[in-house]
Amino acid sequence: MKIFVVGTRGFPNIQGGIEKHCEELFPRLASLGTEVTVFRRIPYLNKPYEKEWKGVKFINLWCPRIRSSEALSHTFQGVILAKLLSADILHFQAIGPSMLMPFAKALGLRAVMTHHGPDYERAKWGWLAKRVLRLSEKWGCRYADEIIAISKGIKKHLERKLKRRARFIPNGVVIPELRRERDYVRALGLDSGKYILSVARFVPEKGLHNLISAFSCLKADWKLVIAGDADHETEYSRNLKKMAKDTKDLTLTGFITGEPLEELYSHAGLFVLPSYYEGLPIALLEALSYGLSVLVSDISANREVSLEEVRYFPPGDEKGLWERLVYWIEKGPLSEEERKVQVERVRARYDWDKIAMKTLKIYKRVQRGG
Repeated sequence: MKIFVVGTRGFPNIQGGIEKHCEELFPRLASLGTEVTVFRRIPYLNKPYEKEWKGVKFINLWCPRIRSSEALSHTFQGVILAKLLSADILHFQAIGPSMLMPFAKALGLRAVMTHHGPDYERAKWGWLAKRVLRLSEKWGCRYADEIIAISKGIKKHLERKLKRRARFIPNGVVIPELRRERDYVRALGLDSGKYILSVARFVPEKGLHNLISAFSCLKADWKLVIAGDADHETEYSRNLKKMAKDTKDLTLTGFITGEPLEELYSHAGLFVLPSYYEGLPIALLEALSYGLSVLVSDISANREVSLEEVRYFPPGDEKGLWERLVYWIEKGPLSEEERKVQVERVRARYDWDKIAMKTLKIYKRVQRGG
């Protein structure tokens, strides 16, 4: 079975939740016997451009690195190539690229869409972009042969608002080994268990500005580390960096992955995700898989993870966030028993191997015309 994938910037080691999702899922599908080809965007790649990774083939396509047009430009090329290369299934990632779902179907392609969330709710988009994204969602849901929803909230949204059945298959996480090394942590001037960690892109809906404001009011002898960066530099991202620079005991690492990020997770005292909007946040699942104490905004995507009530705060409420920070810093890290229970719960619910098997079943159903 030949599967082609559009809608991701690419992987490995490219910032973004969809990118992380694809990085974990498609090598597993390749190992299950499918022939997977992913269209990647050259502006996000480092030379020399890889043509294969962990059994997944890459076709690297140029597109303008312009927020408003790169996805459609890249997807248009991908749809045409998928047809020319006789794809059995074209898998669209996210609703934006699904604007071209009717085009793919007109060419006779079978298509699956993974709905990662209603992107028109993101603060970064203007009114015209939001209207286009709503139309993309509508067309994707109308014409896709099958739809995968990464959260139960998204599934309900599709069935209630767009009258289209979706299959719930969540994001997953790999249960890690805790890193004892502290070279990177020490290089940042951090002490184990004495810093707050947040991992996110620099866009308004991640709420990092609220976290920085709340942290600046803390009296505790803790530091804040934010791992991430902007995909496209904006006024918001520039202001956020200035805000961080003016805040004592705050470190911006930029986008990191691999061992440095694993060290930060392994030695953090508290993980915070202050988002206004998420699909199903992989960063939160990763923090839980490390057995970290977590504090998150009270939004539907974070509610699906089923945490204690005191681990939620109203999004945008800096005073409420500050109060919760004080509370969890005083409480300290989870006990060893609490960590084990948390990790096992995450292992059972968000296993990538099970997710790959469920996705393969959908491919087979689509291939049969079911």
